[in-house]
Amino acid sequence: MAHGHDHGNVGSARARGRLRLVLVLTAVVLVAEVIGAILTGSLALLADAGHMFTDVGGLALAYLAAVLSERPASHRRTWGFKRAEVLAAMVQAAALLAVGVYVLVEGISRLIDPPESIASKGMLAFGAVGLIANLIGLWALVGSRAHNLNLRAAFLEVVNDTIGSVAVIVAGLVILTTGWIGADAVASLLVAVLIVPRTVMLLHDSLNVLLESTPRGLDLDDVRTHILEVGHVRAVHDLHATQVATDLPVLTAHVVVDDSCFYDGHLCELLVRLQDCLAGHFDVEHSTFQFERETHAESEAATHL
Repeated sequence: MAHGHDHGNVGSARARGRLRLVLVLTAVVLVAEVIGAILTGSLALLADAGHMFTDVGGLALAYLAAVLSERPASHRRTWGFKRAEVLAAMVQAAALLAVGVYVLVEGISRLIDPPESIASKGMLAFGAVGLIANLIGLWALVGSRAHNLNLRAAFLEVVNDTIGSVAVIVAGLVILTTGWIGADAVASLLVAVLIVPRTVMLLHDSLNVLLESTPRGLDLDDVRTHILEVGHVRAVHDLHATQVATDLPVLTAHVVVDDSCFYDGHLCELLVRLQDCLAGHFDVEHSTFQFERETHAESEAATHL
């Protein structure tokens, strides 16, 4: 098998169109919820509006990243803009985390010192508008969420928005039927509790890619074992695996082989076997191997792994 240079259509036209639709819907709901929060005095609506504000920025970044990821590679950027999706996901996660922490603090404050009144009917109306828009957004992104971190972040934001809208509606109903103002603060705290863990996980995954950590699920000891089982291979060193983007793992290694391979034509066969091994067993299609004689180690800088 030759090097896998078809790295997938990270920012397909379909995904871009759906991101654009969700971006427009989210912007409309943001305006509606800001108006609603002002008119009703609801923290839950304000929390959801603040969440929506970061989502508008995050979805705009997601859309930009989807567009950039389609740009071809060049001599200056040999991977193109594939990593734009990871950067966008990290920025979205950081913004969502900040909103979640703020809502937690403000929600606790309101439980201790609740406001005098909240317009529950207004909460219900604006919450319903948000819920309808978010359900449309979920429908638009559900089929694309597994493509990369960028689309996963966008989908996560819409999921959180949907939960926020449901919480606003439930809080409005509780206040309307029981008069308990604290339901608004409880709803906002629920939104925050649901936001924070997911965004921390997304931020962790994004940072792992940017720090060039070994891709999740790829065991380098297992990779080394498979390579050493290939005939004529004597040793493996400088074995590195990273991710350029969500769907683009990359592996490089120095492989020490029999001296005879450099004279009898075995190197071409070895290259094919090693690349087939990586693609078949580990789903890594972009691999680069440097073949060396055993005596080459004496003239090489210190090796790693």
